[in-house]
Amino acid sequence: MQIRAGTVTEVHPESGDWVFVDVGFANSARSSSILVGDAPPVDCTFAELKLRLAEICQESNKPLNLVLEAPLSVAFGANGNPAGRAVEKRNEQTRYWYVGLGCSVLVAATYLLRSIHDQESGRELRLFEGFVSFKPAGKVSSHKDDVILLRDIVWHKIPSVGRIVDADELRMKHDDRLESAFTVSGMDFGVPAVIMASGGKC
Repeated sequence: MQIRAGTVTEVHPESGDWVFVDVGFANSARSSSILVGDAPPVDCTFAELKLRLAEICQESNKPLNLVLEAPLSVAFGANGNPAGRAVEKRNEQTRYWYVGLGCSVLVAATYLLRSIHDQESGRELRLFEGFVSFKPAGKVSSHKDDVILLRDIVWHKIPSVGRIVDADELRMKHDDRLESAFTVSGMDFGVPAVIMASGGKC
């Protein structure tokens, strides 16, 4: 499978087929949600998600734009220690990729992308990172809500709800090293653009 980082200029509905995924990694719960094009979102287990994505990769030769709500790039400071990315800090709040839930969904995304990477397909897959965080206190959302929100941003249905962050904007410090989150697993896809809901700011 040909997998690479998606760019800001490719974030529009006509650039290919679109799939939006909120990645979960639970033992039995349907903790993931997948939204394919204009279809309604569907909650699923991690195993069901892997199977559905494998099917989608074989359904067409059109470019496939895959948005994963998980860290797809990582940063390290000049001292070699993990560093936050610009999208992961809002005022005093942080959602760093190397802490807590960020680590969990990064592991899930690694296993998910490995299964696609090893698949035989002539289709080009462009990766985009979805970032839905810093939600207002007391607001309850669902996995389905998150993938719908990401689609609305790409579809430009509600322009004020988010923005697209170029890979070059992700460093918090100019000497931070930014790389694919999967390089350590032998899969260097580059650093994708981030589709960010309006809760966070760069």
